Amino acid sequence: MRIAHLTSVHARVDVRIFHKMCSSLSVAGHHVDLIVADGLGDEIRNGVTIVDVGASRGRMARILSAPGRIYAAAAAREIDIYHLHDPELWGIGLRLKRKRRRVVFDSHEDVPEQMLSKPYLNRPTLRAIAHCLQRYETWACSRFDGIIAATPFIRDKFLQINPETVDINNFPLLNELASDIPWGGKQSEVCYVGGIGRIRGILEVVQAMTQVESRVRLNLCGKFNEADVEAAARGDEGWGRVNNLGFLDRLGVREVLGRSVAGLVIFHPVPNHIDAQPNKMFEYMSAGIPVIASNFPLWREIVEGNGCGLCVDPMRPSEIAKAIDYLVTHPDEAHRMGDNGRRAVTERYNWSIEEKKLMTFYERIQSGSST
Repeated sequence: MRIAHLTSVHARVDVRIFHKMCSSLSVAGHHVDLIVADGLGDEIRNGVTIVDVGASRGRMARILSAPGRIYAAAAAREIDIYHLHDPELWGIGLRLKRKRRRVVFDSHEDVPEQMLSKPYLNRPTLRAIAHCLQRYETWACSRFDGIIAATPFIRDKFLQINPETVDINNFPLLNELASDIPWGGKQSEVCYVGGIGRIRGILEVVQAMTQVESRVRLNLCGKFNEADVEAAARGDEGWGRVNNLGFLDRLGVREVLGRSVAGLVIFHPVPNHIDAQPNKMFEYMSAGIPVIASNFPLWREIVEGNGCGLCVDPMRPSEIAKAIDYLVTHPDEAHRMGDNGRRAVTERYNWSIEEKKLMTFYERIQSGSST
């Protein structure tokens, strides 16, 4: 098949889109185009043809102009299946459908619920926008040939909109982040990997670093999403215990996970987080380190159910600090939890399983009639 993945928002080397989906499809022998809008130019990587339609200046310019540029590049190609990754591309997906092209939408998050957690709008405005988004989402996605959902929770929502819906979970690539560092060679460090923001618990985590009793440091890997939050974190006393490493490539992430005793995923209890399955949680598990996670019911089921970490109240820095201290000062228990997490990923939470579901889904879409 000839498959085109389209994104105006995500990086060309996004883990889910490029490293997992596009690369897997290329290895399986399909022709894969990845159309992006980042201004970094065209290239071929991992057998994937990356087509760049140019970057936009600012969020609003991106929303208004990038979809049109992506549509022009996409429509000019002879493609069997167009795979959209961003809600702002729903409109061009409908335009492609009018040309009788096969189109699927990949819902990484519950978009209306995500809107309710935006910090820069007031509640009435948020509710109104979320309501409109939900109606538009239902109307648009019912017309696409299929929907891919990043979690079972999102899948169940879309099954009421489009019967051709499947969950393709964002589970780790086996052995990608495994380290050769023995447990005894680890440093007195914990880590956070990923986008950094207020609702992802960064301020509570930095505050927790002022309350730990062990001589532990935090490896912070990623970019801040909000300037005021970065300023608040840097101004906190706990920042003195932070190794601010910035954005790291996959090899850099593996090295940090290899030397860390635990990984943190302390998201706030906002609607879009409660039923999420953060990629970082499973990456920590795949690297063989225990997880310190928010105590949401689903996360408890994964973390405590597999004996691979500790769950805490994400709004209480004292609980986060106690969990960090426990794992740092109980290396045998931390090692056991890390092994449990790696075993769970090997047996259940890995991309090899999801990859097969993706291939089967594409085959169904390709064999169905285009409408």
